[in-house]
Amino acid sequence: LLKEQPKATQVLFQIQHDLEAAGHELFFAAKTQQELQHNVRRIVRHVGESRADAWIVISGSRALLRWFGKQKTPCLALYGRTDGLEIARAGPDKVPAYIAATRQLLALGHRQIVLIVRRPRREPVPGNAEQAFLDELAAHGIVTGEHRYCLPDWEETPKGFDALLERLFRLTPPTALIVDETPRVFAAMQFLARRGMKVPRQVSLVATDNDASFAWGHPPFAHIRWDSAPIVRRIVRWVAAVRGGCADRKQISVPAQFIPGGSIGRAPGVEGVIVRG
Repeated sequence: LLKEQPKATQVLFQIQHDLEAAGHELFFAAKTQQELQHNVRRIVRHVGESRADAWIVISGSRALLRWFGKQKTPCLALYGRTDGLEIARAGPDKVPAYIAATRQLLALGHRQIVLIVRRPRREPVPGNAEQAFLDELAAHGIVTGEHRYCLPDWEETPKGFDALLERLFRLTPPTALIVDETPRVFAAMQFLARRGMKVPRQVSLVATDNDASFAWGHPPFAHIRWDSAPIVRRIVRWVAAVRGGCADRKQISVPAQFIPGGSIGRAPGVEGVIVRG
């Protein structure tokens, strides 16, 4: 199991539990893709030092998944950008949810909306969900340019994330942030709290994960949700097929849904907007 930073940790635990219950042995690679700086050559070298009958790659870059798709050892992409690639995949389809979240923010008067995602989601070109976000902004007359504001580059470290927020709020302060992966959602909330900025009065926040902790807020946090059970079942069946010598390359996507919550509100200074479902 080639892991990345914890994303949907509950899903990983369930996959591990169900695979072990089915009699399979699994291990996590010694280094994450982030630790190897998303460098395909370094990752490939690391993979070559590990003996595995099959690989599950979590949130792999497109370049990495393309390489895995050409190897003899079976591989399944858990999340990741696989459209057009010959590789098995299981994960949510977030495109409709991204569009719904962006439209909701636009309807609330937001014009400075920033989407923060990891490098594999931005390069070499934006992924499907990220491009849908940019297209929706463009359709409402918002110039996205080279995506450096709406879809910014940043160093994937805690210090780099904080530096990104410092830069954004120093130049053209966003009125809404869409943040990928739960740890960075809480980091963004800490950053805003240090600055004395209220959510959602001054900044609206949307999480692209469906972490169970969001339901404990009052009111609940705006987020994107999907059913993980079909994803777990797909992986367990795929591993069983690998053991039987019948690995497939089917790609399944689970519909994701945008769940509005109390972390979004009208853009500062905007009154009387009409929000359509």
